[in-house]
Amino acid sequence: MFSKKMKTVFSKIVYLIVPPLLIYGITYVKKISLKLYKKLNRPQVVNGEMQFLDVYWDNKMADILETWGEKNVWKEIPLLMVNCNGKILDIACGTGKTMEILSLFPLNIFGCDISDMLISKAVARGISQDHLLVCDATNMSYEDSFFDYAYSIGSLEHFTEKGITELLQECYRVTKKVSFHNIPVSRSGKNEGWIKNYQSYHNNSVDWWSEKFKSVYSTVYVLDSTWEDRISIGKWFVCVRSE
Repeated sequence: MFSKKMKTVFSKIVYLIVPPLLIYGITYVKKISLKLYKKLNRPQVVNGEMQFLDVYWDNKMADILETWGEKNVWKEIPLLMVNCNGKILDIACGTGKTMEILSLFPLNIFGCDISDMLISKAVARGISQDHLLVCDATNMSYEDSFFDYAYSIGSLEHFTEKGITELLQECYRVTKKVSFHNIPVSRSGKNEGWIKNYQSYHNNSVDWWSEKFKSVYSTVYVLDSTWEDRISIGKWFVCVRSE
C-alpha cells in the first residue's frame, strides 16, 4: 500500500505530466487529421491530367444530388426521353434520382457511376442492383450496342479533357441510337478552362464542346437548357450515332 505521502507525491507528478501529454496528444491528432484531409482532397492524376474525385464520396454532395435539378433539368429530361424505348443508360447516375423520375416511363433504365457510395444510395432508394454498375465511364464493361439510348446530366464537364473523349467513345460503342448530354457552357462564350471549386469542371464555350462531340459523332444538335448559374448556362448536346 502507498503511504499518504507517496500518494501526494504521485498525484503531483500526474498533475504535472498529464496536461502536457493531453496537449501533445491533441496536437498530434490534429496534425494527423490535417495530413489525412490534405491527402484525401488532393487532385488525382488520371491519364496524366488532374481530376478531383473525392467529392463523390462526400455525403454533402449526395444530398445536393437529391434536389439540384428539380427546377430545370429534371423537367427537361422526360421531354427528351418521352419517345424513346428499350434499354437506357444513365451515365454517372449518382444517387439514382433521375432514374427514379424516368421510371414513370416504360423504359428499361440502367445506371453507372464511379462512386460505390452514391450507387449504394441508388440501391437504397429501390433501384435494382442488377441495373447498377460501379465503374469508370471511360471504360465500361457493357457489350457493344447494349443500350438503345444514353444520357448524362452535369457529368461530362467533370472529366479530364482526355477523359471526355474517351467517355464519348465508350458512349458511342455501347449505345445504338442517340445520347443526350447536359453540359454547362460559359456565359462569356470564352474557353475559361478548368474551374476549381467544390465540384471542379471545364467552363468552356459551345464551340469547344461541339468539337469534342463531333470528334466522335457525325451528327450533333445543341439545344438550350433552363439550367444556369452565375458563370454558366446549360446546353443539351444531342448526339446521333451513324449506322
